[in-house]
Amino acid sequence: MRIVKLNNETKKDILDNLLKRSPNNYDKFTDTVNEIVNNVRENKDEAIFEYTRKFDGCDINASNILVTKDEIDEAYTLVEPELIDVIRKALVNIRTYHEKQKQYSWFDSTANGTILGQKVTPLDAVGVYVPGGKAAYPSSVLMNIIPAQVAGVEKIVMVTPPGKDGRVNPGTLVAANEAGATHIYKVGGAQAIAALAFGTQSIPRVDKIVGPGNIFVALAKKAVFGFVGIDSIAGPSEILVLADETANPRYVAADLLSQAEHDEMASAILVTTSEELAKQVSEEVDGFVATLSRRDILEKSLENYGYILVADSMDEAIDAANQIASEHLEIVTKDAFNTMTRIKNAGAIFIGEYSSEPLGDYFAGPNHVLPTNGTARFFSPLGVDTFIKKSSIISYSREALEPIHKDIIKFAEAEYLTAHANSIKVRFE
Repeated sequence: MRIVKLNNETKKDILDNLLKRSPNNYDKFTDTVNEIVNNVRENKDEAIFEYTRKFDGCDINASNILVTKDEIDEAYTLVEPELIDVIRKALVNIRTYHEKQKQYSWFDSTANGTILGQKVTPLDAVGVYVPGGKAAYPSSVLMNIIPAQVAGVEKIVMVTPPGKDGRVNPGTLVAANEAGATHIYKVGGAQAIAALAFGTQSIPRVDKIVGPGNIFVALAKKAVFGFVGIDSIAGPSEILVLADETANPRYVAADLLSQAEHDEMASAILVTTSEELAKQVSEEVDGFVATLSRRDILEKSLENYGYILVADSMDEAIDAANQIASEHLEIVTKDAFNTMTRIKNAGAIFIGEYSSEPLGDYFAGPNHVLPTNGTARFFSPLGVDTFIKKSSIISYSREALEPIHKDIIKFAEAEYLTAHANSIKVRFE
């Protein structure tokens, strides 16, 4: 891995380079995606069946687009019992964590007849996009569906592209059934997002769409935002390890590569105060890459977006971490918890040398659907909040309104909104 001295210039160059991976910078695909979205909006089932034949190479129609109970039952026979057991264990951890995020309606009243409050309501229907083919991730199925179920969403509609044989990956089906998907449809790509946003004869319209996907899926979510809600427009995966001289270079190297193997645009960055650690990690990375199965992807990812940044001080290292705002941040320092208190921007924070990123991907419980491309500055992980909406509650008696009604009239008249003022005046004529 390249080793770079951290300063203002190199930090700016790295931030600019990382932002090139954002889906917002792939305008060349926008027209294609908009054409697909508009076609599905207008022609509904006819369009999604046509695109499925074109892109997935299989004949899907109204009679077989919905996954049946028999197909789900068959999936259980095709997945190793040990994996099913692991899925169920992970599910318990994920559900337990997200149940602590639940919010409840509240009301606050006073003696003079004022009631203020907040009503928390789950969304009626959500759509969950799940990649198919080689990129089949049962863990992402759990992470997207369980928070919706915990929030109280009644209709959880999952879409995923079928294989050429018209089947869905069995691990995906098992995870979806265990997590609580209510409907599963065999459709993928931008056409699936459009179907969820606008509805077709076969696929119901939903209120919000979540889940990862390729650039076409990401741009389709961007295109339908406003007609429905979305979780975010996710970019390629990324990890930043913040370490000092106490870190184990072999562990750090292994963790950097755990994200670099996702795809050629994934980012893996080490920020350290130790030049010796930097050199050791670089050597360990070279050793691992030579033996790992996704060597070509690893090499290209590291060449494009892999960095080892050497900082003069931990203050400088922490500042860089906050500016990069990585999806995953591992802290391996002498006083890791103290370091953590100074981190402002990160999707998920892993503390200590035995808290490696894959622990969060699969098993610990917190959600692994996280903000990317620096959006951890203002976005949060997927969670129960993603699947609820809040309504304000206001109730005043005459006795409560009377002492303040002239103040409201004054405010309304200052904004030249005389009908607003009149709405209050008529009650005290």
